[in-house]
Amino acid sequence: QVQLVESGGGLVQAGGSLRLSCAASGRSFESYAMGWFRQAPGKEREFVAAISWSGSNTYYTRSVKGRFTISRDNAKNTAYLQMNSLKPEDTAIYYCAADPTAVLTAATIRADSYDYWGQGTQVTVSS
Repeated sequence: QVQLVESGGGLVQAGGSLRLSCAASGRSFESYAMGWFRQAPGKEREFVAAISWSGSNTYYTRSVKGRFTISRDNAKNTAYLQMNSLKPEDTAIYYCAADPTAVLTAATIRADSYDYWGQGTQVTVSS
């Protein structure tokens, strides 16, 4: 079992920045690839970014590439999502998730690849 707790969400103006954290406890954190997903009101949950177990590989959805950076610190059992140049369309609940595959594959963008999920943190970007 892995327990995930997100933090760092909040209200920010367009163009601003936030850093989300995902603290993990339980089984070995470095055994998992980590992903961030988001869900806006009335929309389906969508993939945002993922990072392999070692941190050497990352992948982003097109709409956030160049603005968001995913990272991890295995010594601290924590994954991060640095979000810059935020836009109103980034408004959503952001979830972190753990994928036991550990490396990034074509399935990394699929929510059903992830075994464990956090409770989510709200990000609101005002125009």
